[in-house]
Amino acid sequence: MENKVIIVEGKNDRKRVQKVLDEPVDVICTYGTLSDEKLETLILPIEDLDVYILVDSDEPGEKLRKQLMHELPNATHLYTQKEYGQVETTPYSYLEVELGKYFNVKNQLI
Repeated sequence: MENKVIIVEGKNDRKRVQKVLDEPVDVICTYGTLSDEKLETLILPIEDLDVYILVDSDEPGEKLRKQLMHELPNATHLYTQKEYGQVETTPYSYLEVELGKYFNVKNQLI
């Protein structure tokens, strides 16, 4: 397992983030919810790693972010802009800048 982990909501978010990254990073999907089972299987094993949270800029995304803040208080929060709404529709150029603050990224994707 890598030392850095990014938590996103869905598979399309993961695909988009992975296209931008130029280093091995585990990208974990919550599929929008955080049940007790997911806490045990997804969150507890990574709580000592460098965790980054990138969720949608909408009400469900913000609710999930608050839950994750509680469970992973040391996580770094990354944001998409409100006008993009979802991570999966955020332009690659914006993701390159945001992710580039913490990760090696591929430049000038699309």
